[in-house]
Amino acid sequence: MMREAVEIKKSVCRGLTRGAATTWKLARVVVPVYLLVTFLKYTPFLRWLTGLCAPLMRYFGLPGEAALALVMGNVLNIYSAVGVITSLSLSSREVTILAIMLLISHSLPMESAVAAQVRVNPLLIGIFRLVMSLGTGLLLNLAL
Repeated sequence: MMREAVEIKKSVCRGLTRGAATTWKLARVVVPVYLLVTFLKYTPFLRWLTGLCAPLMRYFGLPGEAALALVMGNVLNIYSAVGVITSLSLSSREVTILAIMLLISHSLPMESAVAAQVRVNPLLIGIFRLVMSLGTGLLLNLAL
């Protein structure tokens, strides 16, 4: 009985340590991106980007600002997209569409490198994921 308690204590400590390390790792990406986008909201840049992207993003039922989340998620990683999404005022419908699009195509440079290592054409798989993401966004806009 005593041995089990020691094992449980070790397991909990290990879990807390790993959880704290993961939280710190994610916060190092999400928090700066969140702050940057919040700052950009008060500059002409985000309004310019929004105006530029709004016509295209309308097909997905998303505001122009959502393009920033798609770009960050596809070029960097999904956590940077989360930082952008949390700094925007999006409805649950918009977050759902954006999240599913990002789940299909995210971290394209990194995952293309992984695809190349397993002898899959990285350009082909990247284009496929991007097309599927955009197609899914179009369908979700119609369905939701």
